[in-house]
Amino acid sequence: MIALIQRVKSAQVDVDGKTIGKINQGLLVLLGVAKDDDKTKADRLVQRISNYRIFSDEDGRMNLSLKQIEGELLVVSQFTLVADTKKGTRPGFSRGAPPALGEELYDYFVMQCKDAGIPTQTGQFGADMQVSLLNDGPVTFNLEV
Repeated sequence: MIALIQRVKSAQVDVDGKTIGKINQGLLVLLGVAKDDDKTKADRLVQRISNYRIFSDEDGRMNLSLKQIEGELLVVSQFTLVADTKKGTRPGFSRGAPPALGEELYDYFVMQCKDAGIPTQTGQFGADMQVSLLNDGPVTFNLEV
């Protein structure tokens, strides 16, 4: 499971011209699910994201977590994150989870974030989405479990 996390001042996701998820300060999480992923990996990723210290403290150092700043999450499914890009000029998607598993683990991940007390908004699994954000920093990390 891969999460590309971006520290944002705000972010939103639109589908068919309608905003379906919107957050203020927090993290935009682009989530990719591989075919060998499971709930244990999702749980670990939720823990890492919620406690990853990438927000500035009073000294300007990245010492605070999403939980500590009481930030929000916007979780958007992105199967292209698990693409094989090591050779050639076209990505391969054989590592990606089948749609049913991908959606199951995406939904599970979102539920675990909410259960952890993190205000969480989402995109729409499998939809053509337009994501906009005001990146803070910019600060972007690729987390894998």
